[in-house]
Amino acid sequence: MTAAETDRALVERVAKGDRAAVRLLFMRHHARVYRFVARQTGSELMADDIANEVFLELWRQAPAFEGRSEVSTWLLGIARFKALSLLRKKKEDWIDDDDAAQVADGADTPEVVTMKEDKAAASRRFIDAMPEEHRTVIDLVYYHGQSVSEIGEVLGIPVARSRPGCSSPARNSAKPSRPPVTTGGGHERR
Repeated sequence: MTAAETDRALVERVAKGDRAAVRLLFMRHHARVYRFVARQTGSELMADDIANEVFLELWRQAPAFEGRSEVSTWLLGIARFKALSLLRKKKEDWIDDDDAAQVADGADTPEVVTMKEDKAAASRRFIDAMPEEHRTVIDLVYYHGQSVSEIGEVLGIPVARSRPGCSSPARNSAKPSRPPVTTGGGHERR
């Protein structure tokens, strides 16, 4: 029986709860897993912890081992995943206070918050001072996303009157008047 075959047989025994089989696999593969993780992480302490976790994972996952790869390859895959996960976590933990101070704060300053609140209050006062029909049109356009034709339907008014800033079709269709021109005798001409 080859080493690969005996490794598979040992994993089958581990799946059935055989602790002696875990010890045999540990003795056979621990050094390889440890060296692999030490190279991945650059830390002997992390390598030792992760190598031990790999064999705990072997104990838990042995029933799921399908034998599509060598046991040693499977163990190194578990080790690689655990090493990368720990390195990502450590990288997050390694940010020091100086680095954290350099990260821009996207939140508004108290002054900006106050300015926004003042602007919103002024806008609200301005809108409240408008005639009801205009307030309704603004509400439907800006807060409910209604189109001009939808506003006309909601309010039961012609489309031209539902456009913000249009108060009546007659006023909008009237030609703009020209300022009076004064002639030499004080008479005005249009």
